[in-house]
Amino acid sequence: MNILVIGSGGREHTLVWKLRQSPHVHSLYCAPGNAGIAQHAALVSLKPTDIQGLMRFVRENKVDLTVVGPEQPLVDGIVDEFEQNGLKIFGPSKAAAMLEGSKTFAKDFMAKYKIPTAAYRSFRPGELHQAEAYSGTLSSPVVVKADGLAAGKGVVICETHQAAVLALRDMMLNKAFGSAGEIVVVEEFLVGEEASVFALTDGERYVTLASAQDHKRILDHDQGKNTGGMGAYAPAPIVTAEVLQRVREEVIEPLLEGMRSEGTPYRGCLYCGLMISNGRPKVVEFNCRFGDPETQVVVPLIEGDLAEILMSVAEGKLDPQSVKQHPASAVCVVMASRGYPDDYQTGKPIHGLETIQPDEGLVVFHAGTRSDGENIVTSGGRVLGVTAIGYEHELKSTIDAAYRGVSAITFDGAYYRSDIGLKALR
Repeated sequence: MNILVIGSGGREHTLVWKLRQSPHVHSLYCAPGNAGIAQHAALVSLKPTDIQGLMRFVRENKVDLTVVGPEQPLVDGIVDEFEQNGLKIFGPSKAAAMLEGSKTFAKDFMAKYKIPTAAYRSFRPGELHQAEAYSGTLSSPVVVKADGLAAGKGVVICETHQAAVLALRDMMLNKAFGSAGEIVVVEEFLVGEEASVFALTDGERYVTLASAQDHKRILDHDQGKNTGGMGAYAPAPIVTAEVLQRVREEVIEPLLEGMRSEGTPYRGCLYCGLMISNGRPKVVEFNCRFGDPETQVVVPLIEGDLAEILMSVAEGKLDPQSVKQHPASAVCVVMASRGYPDDYQTGKPIHGLETIQPDEGLVVFHAGTRSDGENIVTSGGRVLGVTAIGYEHELKSTIDAAYRGVSAITFDGAYYRSDIGLKALR
């Protein structure tokens, strides 16, 4: 089959890398891709939001399946457009993608279908004073979220009521996140340990993949600003068999049943961002696609043909029993540009990539790179995801292997956390 992957980050590189291993894949494309993806797929100069251009490419190149990486085209309705034109695509409809496109929608949906989550209220333009008053009724810290898509940065954890007031004014008056912050959600701060669970679903049937834990903060020991993710590992010990069963029964199954009853069945990858306390999960957020950088540690642990699996989801024919997972661990350490998540420089040559040996269980997934002549240079805040896959080793060895890979790669201003995965050992 011929497959097009949409996106340009580490998540998309991982999907392309795994799809390339399928004996059923003939031509593999990625729009727009990056320098690492170019090693496995033909790059297409189209933006992920150019839905009409992407449909033309799919028709002209006889693409059998399109796989959507980022959230924006899903929220924009790319799946609806493709399916209305008889084209197969992996991802949820525009209506179902509202689970990520609007935090208010997601919270109201969870309340309606009794899915455990934090106490909350939503506030619209002109309701700043009500939002400030409600934040004062919650115990500190308080969480303030922009309702819409904000590239993973629209969440502010406020240690005091005054900090919450400032965050609300920054979003609602100063438009810190543009239109994404016109509506805000104020919610209680959940205490516990975070973890992620992905479910692949055709709307009726589903299968969960290996649990993972992301590291959002820029600095070691979960300090500093929130980022898109500085690393991840899988599986997450906090997600025991009992916890996973609760996630299935209390989160995934009520959500899928609720979506069907609303007339908007959910098909694709459902990302459940969870807070786990005393063995009980609560939903922090839903994403309507594979997470990043969790994909870099979850997808390599899938045993089997990813192309066949994703096609079965798109066709509504998922066989959960056919999706197996390696009894292994994986660790991804993100190498970022100095200054990220704020201002940073790009165009820095990257050295040492050629020293990484996949046969030693190491893979480098590119996130923010481009080709510059014969060099590969930085082009983003998160640059690389150095990933170790420990098929025969426990997590400590996998962590060590990932950092050996990191130590072999250099670029001016390279920054990474030194504690990815350590909380699992504790």
